[in-house]
Amino acid sequence: MTTPTMDGIRDRTVVTPRLTTRVLFSGTEEATPVVFLHGNVSSATWWEETMVALPDGFRGVAPDMRGYGAAEPAAIIDATNGVGDWVDDTIVLFDHLGLETAHLVATSLGSVVAWRLLADHPARWLSLTQVSPGSPHGFGATRDVAGTPTTDDYAGSGAGLINPEFLRLIAERDTSADSPFSPRSAIRSLLVKPPFIAPREDALVDALLDTHLGDQAYPGDAVSSGNWPFVSPGDFGPNNAISPKYLPDPVDIAAVSPRPPVLWIRGSVDLTVSDNSAADPGTWGPMGLVPGYPGTDAYPSQPMVSQTRRILDDYAAAGGFYEELVLDCGHLPAIELPEEFNRALHAHLASNVH
Repeated sequence: MTTPTMDGIRDRTVVTPRLTTRVLFSGTEEATPVVFLHGNVSSATWWEETMVALPDGFRGVAPDMRGYGAAEPAAIIDATNGVGDWVDDTIVLFDHLGLETAHLVATSLGSVVAWRLLADHPARWLSLTQVSPGSPHGFGATRDVAGTPTTDDYAGSGAGLINPEFLRLIAERDTSADSPFSPRSAIRSLLVKPPFIAPREDALVDALLDTHLGDQAYPGDAVSSGNWPFVSPGDFGPNNAISPKYLPDPVDIAAVSPRPPVLWIRGSVDLTVSDNSAADPGTWGPMGLVPGYPGTDAYPSQPMVSQTRRILDDYAAAGGFYEELVLDCGHLPAIELPEEFNRALHAHLASNVH
């Protein structure tokens, strides 16, 4: 099912040599493009409010990424290539639409893709805005700001720790808040700062329910491990693709040329991406939720925010520029605090028009 769009948003099915998917557009054709990449268990729908609020002179372009929304279901995610499928999808779409350069705005999982788009294709971006970004090292199983693996098989990252009840309720297209594991409850408890309720929460839930499910889709396959928490990444699906097992070392980000300016926006009470993420085994291990926790010395929480800051500090030291903005919200600042978010985004866009 495809969620109806807001006024001011146009949707189109776009066929490229890599992927057939839905792409949302706002603004006029002659305006400067702003490409939006969405996060995990979501779709381009989650960017609509931001797209319709873009100032004159800018147009939004937001695809449903491989594995989500109206992207073709047969297009699987090869996790052994890290986020390479999404990087290649984005560049091929970019070329197909005739875009030479654009601003890039990404969030969460989409931001992990954006780190690689910056590293591999820096000349294509007028600016980069990272919103609640996943660490450049990926999600899970690293112990320090340098991204040192917690175990040699990256146990605790990847698809194996996704709650099966959450998956069941997605498959059943449950729209209620009756279960703490329902998609609606997950949005309210993990993605926003309570008691906030998104104005278009129904649309966000519907888009979440359009996530493609399976061992080669969300969340992917898992491999048993002898290391706590006893599962390590498989070869397919989005959660494995953002495992540090498969991502290149992000130190190359500092060496790119040119270096587009970066705006980093995050929430002060983000439970999903933080130095003590609620989704990190190193955070909930001490609670006894998985028996056998080896202790904080062996398996600490991943310092996700600190890893991002280290990479951006290196970027700035090499001649790049970044600005960090912390807002009083959770994982979805563009939805929770749209006026503050848009003020910062619009200023960033306007100051970097080439």
